[in-house]
Order: sequence, then C-alpha cells, then structure tokens
Amino acid sequence: MSVTVKTAKEIFDQVLNGEELFILDVRNTDDFKDWKIEGKQIKYLNVPYFDLIDGVEEIMDQIPKDKEIIVVCAKEGSSKMVAEMLSDKGLATSYLKGGMKSWSEYLYKKEVYKDDKMTVFQFVRVGKGCLSYMVVSGEEALIVDPSRFTEIYKKAAEDEDVKITHIVDSHLHADHISGGRVLAEETGANYYLMKSEGAVFDFKALENYNKIDFEQVSLEVIAIKTPGHTPGSVSFFVNDKLLFSGDTIFVSGLGRPDLGGKAREWAKDLYDTVYNKVSQITDDVIVLPSHYADFEDEVNRAGYIGETLGEIRKQNEIMSNQSIEDFVEHVAQSASSETPPNFEEIIGINRGVEKAAEEKQQELEIGPNRCAVHHTH
Repeated sequence: MSVTVKTAKEIFDQVLNGEELFILDVRNTDDFKDWKIEGKQIKYLNVPYFDLIDGVEEIMDQIPKDKEIIVVCAKEGSSKMVAEMLSDKGLATSYLKGGMKSWSEYLYKKEVYKDDKMTVFQFVRVGKGCLSYMVVSGEEALIVDPSRFTEIYKKAAEDEDVKITHIVDSHLHADHISGGRVLAEETGANYYLMKSEGAVFDFKALENYNKIDFEQVSLEVIAIKTPGHTPGSVSFFVNDKLLFSGDTIFVSGLGRPDLGGKAREWAKDLYDTVYNKVSQITDDVIVLPSHYADFEDEVNRAGYIGETLGEIRKQNEIMSNQSIEDFVEHVAQSASSETPPNFEEIIGINRGVEKAAEEKQQELEIGPNRCAVHHTH
C-alpha cells in the first residue's frame, strides 16, 4: 500500500469533525508528553524513532489493523520512514507533512462576529493555542496580536478588499514571536504597543491613546490598561460589544503574572484589573482572548474560542467573591507550573533587542502555550 501525506490542515479538520484517529508519535517520550496533537477522539502510541530503526515488528500488536495510522515526528523525516515500514506490512498509513513544526505553524480563520459596523475574524493557531484577530470596518482593518506569519493577515485583508491600517499587541508576548512590527513595515499600518513593555523600536505608545478610531468612527477601540499578565498588558473594548482580553482573561482562566519573577506583586495588579476594571463591563460582552488551553473544551457552539463575560465569571470562582489575599495565593500557587519554553529569548526578540533567523524562530516557538492560570473553576 502507498503512504499518504497529510497536512496539518487535513489532520485538524479531522479533529474538528470529531473523527477517531490513531497517531503513532515517534518523537522521544519527553517531547511527546510535553506537547502533542490534541483531541478527545485520538488514540496515541508513542514509540521513539530510535526504537524502530530495525523494524516495526515489536509494535505490530499495538497497532490497529482496521484504521489509518498517522505517523508524526518533529520535522517529517522519521515519520515518513516509519510510515513506509508500516505500509510494507500492509497497513494504511500516512505521515504529517512537515512534522510537528508544521502543526505549530498552522492557522485557520473563523468569522466570530458581524454587524452593520464591523466584521471580526479569529485566527486560531492550533498547535500553540494562540489567537489573533482582524477587525474589518469599511475599507480598513485592524489586526490584534498577530503571529509572525504576516502573509496570512495580508491575504485575509485582500480577500475582504480592505487595507490593514492599525495593528495592536495587547502585551509583549512570551510564548510566540509577534508579527506586529514586520506586518506594520509591510503594510504601512500604525503599530501600537504599551511603552512600558520596553520595546526599543518605533511604535505608537498605547499610553497616549484612550481609543483608536477608523472608518467614520464606526469602530471604536478603547484600550483599558489591564496589568496582570505583564505590567503593560492591555485589553481592547470594541463598540461596547467585544473585549479583546489579551492574556488577562481567558475562557477557562486568567493570565499568569509570574513571568517577570514578581508573581505576588503582579497578582495584586491582576486582582485590581479583574475586580475594579473588568467588573465594570456588562455580562453580555463577548470576551475574545489571545490564548486557549484546550480547543475542544473552550471552542463554543459557533466554532470559535470566546465566551460572554458573564459565563466566564460563572465558570471561574476566582473572578468573584475572592479576597485579595486568597486571590494572590491562588495565582502564586499556579505560577509554580512550567514557564513557556525559551520565553526570555522570545521576549527579547519581541522587544527588539535580539534577532533570530527564520529557522531559529521556528525552534524557539516549538512547544505548548503556557501563559495561563487555567481551569480555575
């Protein structure tokens, strides 16, 4: 039987459709435990490639004979060889094109909101749990928290026949490299970031803006300073309808404030944000975060990651009726979990004090999202 090549998109579509999959992951055990293709309908077998160099005979009793075997490795080469070995045994096999590197870089676009003033698209980076957005109004577009894959946003703007005129980053990201500065250079758009985040290149400081207007003031974006995840974190409140919450509020938790080594001090800022600033926003506002932890747990019926603020408050006890002492203790305890891999180097690149070639950027970003104090309900 011939071996099939599968793209990250094809596998994600299968996951999204709830199909039962069998994945043979031939990366080493630590890498597999740390990060893998997630899905409730997926069955896994993890056997490092080096254990299979001499053949697949010893694992044949663990491999289903009646369904396709999807073989996955880091970059593609090892999985292709193992898939061919299994195919020689008469099994239906495929491998992930580009390996987990391609899984880390795949984004898909989903419309999340539309009215007579604006249309909003969410870009889901499924292998990283990162979310970015495009707000379209009239002939212009605003991009929120773009990934480094700038062509995706330019193509989306072209599809909508609009020009990207504004780009905002809610904070200095620690788990992925922002595309904000490059996208601004490529499109001529204004790029906004909090000055307090310490970036050394030219941008428009959000401290100087209470709102960003474009297209006949049909789309208002009010920057609410919401420290917590980082001291300069902001959220963006759009037309009293949507809250782009950055890494401050997630569908299933709050942003982790420990990446600067000041967990308790920044947790007090996060408490002030949640209890004094966000508490003023009504329950029917839709929260659109910059990250998620588990796609299948957090995706809503409409097919995107987002939830009303009222529902998030219900699900997360930490967001109501907590004393500041209990809140800080809870957040500090959760902050003892692993930090995002390479986060200091990634922050250096996003700040503009370090540079990295494309291949280095790929390596730095490999791995899961760890920016949240998740599942606090």
